[in-house]
Amino acid sequence: MSYPPPAYGYPAYGPPPPEHPQATTVLILGIVGMMFCQVCAPFAWVLGRRALNEIDASGGTVGGRSNVMVGYVLGIIGSVLLILGVLAVIAYIVFMIVLINSA
Repeated sequence: MSYPPPAYGYPAYGPPPPEHPQATTVLILGIVGMMFCQVCAPFAWVLGRRALNEIDASGGTVGGRSNVMVGYVLGIIGSVLLILGVLAVIAYIVFMIVLINSA
Protein backbone atom coordinates (compact mmCIF):
# COMPACT_ATOMS: atom_id res chain seq x y z
CA MET A 1 0.00 0.00 0.00
CA SER A 2 1.46 3.32 -0.97
CA TYR A 3 0.79 6.52 0.86
CA PRO A 4 0.45 9.91 -0.82
CA PRO A 5 3.40 12.24 -0.65
CA PRO A 6 3.54 14.51 2.41
CA ALA A 7 2.30 17.50 0.40
CA TYR A 8 -1.03 15.73 -0.17
CA GLY A 9 -2.19 15.43 3.44
CA TYR A 10 -5.56 16.22 4.83
CA PRO A 11 -6.75 19.74 4.22
CA ALA A 12 -5.81 22.13 6.97
CA TYR A 13 -8.60 23.25 9.21
CA GLY A 14 -8.80 26.93 9.91
CA PRO A 15 -8.91 28.41 13.37
CA PRO A 16 -12.08 27.82 15.35
CA PRO A 17 -14.77 30.46 14.93
CA PRO A 18 -14.82 33.25 17.52
CA GLU A 19 -17.09 32.77 20.52
CA HIS A 20 -20.38 34.57 20.72
CA PRO A 21 -19.87 37.78 22.73
CA GLN A 22 -22.41 36.70 25.35
CA ALA A 23 -21.35 33.05 25.68
CA THR A 24 -19.37 33.54 28.87
CA THR A 25 -21.99 35.91 30.32
CA VAL A 26 -24.76 33.37 29.82
CA LEU A 27 -22.63 30.61 31.35
CA ILE A 28 -21.78 32.70 34.42
CA LEU A 29 -25.39 33.86 34.87
CA GLY A 30 -26.54 30.24 34.62
CA ILE A 31 -24.07 29.05 37.24
CA VAL A 32 -24.80 31.96 39.61
CA GLY A 33 -28.53 31.55 39.04
CA MET A 34 -28.35 27.87 39.84
CA MET A 35 -26.03 27.99 42.86
CA PHE A 36 -26.28 31.32 44.64
CA CYS A 37 -28.98 33.72 43.46
CA GLN A 38 -31.93 32.26 41.56
CA VAL A 39 -32.98 35.76 40.48
CA CYS A 40 -30.17 35.62 37.88
CA ALA A 41 -31.51 32.40 36.33
CA PRO A 42 -34.27 33.94 34.17
CA PHE A 43 -31.71 36.34 32.69
CA ALA A 44 -29.51 33.38 31.72
CA TRP A 45 -32.55 31.71 30.18
CA VAL A 46 -33.53 34.73 28.06
CA LEU A 47 -30.00 35.72 27.03
CA GLY A 48 -29.14 32.07 26.33
CA ARG A 49 -32.11 31.60 24.01
CA ARG A 50 -31.23 34.78 22.13
CA ALA A 51 -27.56 33.79 21.83
CA LEU A 52 -28.46 30.27 20.64
CA ASN A 53 -30.69 31.75 17.93
CA GLU A 54 -27.86 34.05 16.82
CA ILE A 55 -25.32 31.21 16.79
CA ASP A 56 -27.66 29.00 14.75
CA ALA A 57 -28.35 31.83 12.29
CA SER A 58 -24.64 32.55 11.83
CA GLY A 59 -24.03 29.43 9.75
CA GLY A 60 -20.96 28.38 11.72
CA THR A 61 -19.19 31.73 11.77
CA VAL A 62 -19.86 32.18 15.51
CA GLY A 63 -18.93 29.56 18.11
CA GLY A 64 -19.47 29.09 21.82
CA ARG A 65 -22.65 27.04 21.47
CA SER A 66 -21.72 24.58 24.23
CA ASN A 67 -21.11 27.33 26.81
CA VAL A 68 -24.36 29.05 25.87
CA MET A 69 -26.28 25.77 26.00
CA VAL A 70 -24.99 24.95 29.49
CA GLY A 71 -25.89 28.43 30.75
CA TYR A 72 -29.29 28.21 29.07
CA VAL A 73 -30.14 24.87 30.68
CA LEU A 74 -28.90 26.05 34.08
CA GLY A 75 -31.05 29.14 33.64
CA ILE A 76 -34.13 27.01 33.01
CA ILE A 77 -33.44 24.82 36.05
CA GLY A 78 -32.71 27.83 38.26
CA SER A 79 -35.91 29.54 37.09
CA VAL A 80 -37.97 26.47 37.94
CA LEU A 81 -36.37 26.35 41.38
CA LEU A 82 -37.09 30.06 41.84
CA ILE A 83 -40.77 29.54 40.96
CA LEU A 84 -41.02 26.55 43.30
CA GLY A 85 -39.42 28.58 46.10
CA VAL A 86 -41.83 31.48 45.62
CA LEU A 87 -44.78 29.06 45.59
CA ALA A 88 -43.50 27.43 48.79
CA VAL A 89 -43.24 30.82 50.54
CA ILE A 90 -46.77 31.75 49.40
CA ALA A 91 -48.11 28.37 50.59
CA TYR A 92 -46.37 28.84 53.95
CA ILE A 93 -47.87 32.33 54.38
CA VAL A 94 -51.35 31.10 53.47
CA PHE A 95 -50.96 28.14 55.84
CA MET A 96 -49.91 30.43 58.70
CA ILE A 97 -52.82 32.83 58.06
CA VAL A 98 -55.28 29.92 58.08
CA LEU A 99 -53.67 28.48 61.21
CA ILE A 100 -53.80 31.82 63.08
CA ASN A 101 -57.42 32.50 62.06
CA SER A 102 -58.59 29.04 63.10
CA ALA A 103 -57.13 29.28 66.62
